[in-house]
Amino acid sequence: MLVHERWVQDLTRSSDTKKRRRASMRKHFTAGCIALAAVMFAFSFAVIAADAPDTISIKPALWSELTKGPVEFSHKKHAQEYKVACTECHHKYENGANVWKQGDPVEKCDKCHTEPTITGEKKLSADQQKLNLKLAFHTNCIECHKTFKKDHPDTKAPIVCAKCHPKGDEKP
Repeated sequence: MLVHERWVQDLTRSSDTKKRRRASMRKHFTAGCIALAAVMFAFSFAVIAADAPDTISIKPALWSELTKGPVEFSHKKHAQEYKVACTECHHKYENGANVWKQGDPVEKCDKCHTEPTITGEKKLSADQQKLNLKLAFHTNCIECHKTFKKDHPDTKAPIVCAKCHPKGDEKP
């Protein structure tokens, strides 16, 4: 073999090695970027949930007088400990589908649920019932708790009035 041929072979081999290394580096870089994006995406949910106060006092201005006291709702427990999906509570319906998604503005319930009836609310028309604030809270919370209790009988998820509205909170 001539010196020149051997030199060309070495160059080619060296060039192939460099190409393989570059390809390998690109694969590792791409995999690293994807992993970083996944971690950032997952972390963003925790940050958004962490922005909400740990406990929310549910006492709507819509009712000047409540028949029961306000409810202290632990957003932190529901979001982080119980892993309740945000869309279980937060919603914006269009054409019968919940189009609310993570990062959308969170409105207070009484912005849309404006029907103020607190006694006899089940006698309202179906459309009024959807807008009734008391039914919105009770249906969403109690039905979720009942479903959870069915799967987890030992849970303390409240389904009776006094568990969310503790004694002494009743209003005259």
